Amino acid sequence: MLHQRLASSAVLLTVVFGLLYLDYQFPVGALWLIPLLLFFAIGTAIDLTRMWSQAGYPVRSMSARFCVGFVVLTSCLPLLWTLSGEPYPADCVVGRLGWIAVGSVIALAIALGVEMYFFESNASKSAAHAMSTTFAVLYIGIPMSFLVAIRGMGSAHWGLAAVISLVAATKIADAGAYFTGKAFGRRKLIPRLSPGKTIEGSIGGIAASIAMSFAVFSWLIPWMVDSPADYPWWGPILFGTLCSTCGMFGDLAESLMKRDAGTKDSGNLLPGLGGIWDVSDSLIAAALPGFLCFAAGAAGTIH
Repeated sequence: MLHQRLASSAVLLTVVFGLLYLDYQFPVGALWLIPLLLFFAIGTAIDLTRMWSQAGYPVRSMSARFCVGFVVLTSCLPLLWTLSGEPYPADCVVGRLGWIAVGSVIALAIALGVEMYFFESNASKSAAHAMSTTFAVLYIGIPMSFLVAIRGMGSAHWGLAAVISLVAATKIADAGAYFTGKAFGRRKLIPRLSPGKTIEGSIGGIAASIAMSFAVFSWLIPWMVDSPADYPWWGPILFGTLCSTCGMFGDLAESLMKRDAGTKDSGNLLPGLGGIWDVSDSLIAAALPGFLCFAAGAAGTIH
């Protein structure tokens, strides 16, 4: 098990850092990151719909996975616009965030159209199928699209630095909570959902995330955009607190759905690590708060 975990982690990190490097060196419409976003979005949808199917819930798996990917791809249109050689028009009626809403509404129409095509009788459970697809879009597709929106903020290097900062501040909280909980954990956080999580571990995760936020705001973002740091004193505190607490909420939300479905693991697409959902659960919950922090200027001026 350990060698599988190490092998999967090594492959995943190599691919991720390789694509991040290519996006930094050749930032053309964020083409290098789109496959990565689709991998995590559709992979999470695969884990979720497989769990539902195994638990006997009504779900149209292929429809849900396609609609999740469709929403993420639609949100990438402003980034892909730069391939035409022109910046995304500032006076476009459909703003950058508007494409998330457009993609979501079309995805809902696709879900309903699929159910119309397959409808046979009152026992088809068409409404339940459509609702499960809609939930997958709302839970996975839309939050993942806000990672795209963060990547589209400011210059190409600034947007990339912002995405890396969000991921770093969110995932370091997992490590901080784990090690702090192992060393000092006494009081359980929500034992019915996640017996291993403790209040002490959660505090350690928040502290680790705040420390990481100071690091990325002070060094990473200025280095990547070649501009001095100019963030408010409260910025890293707010950003780290939101990323860590929302990330924990996302982890507990996954635990809730797994417990409800009577399933221990979310998937096996990453040998030794579990499912892709186990990696994306915290990012799904932290994406929108992270976007709002950047929009509010928590990391300083957007370059």
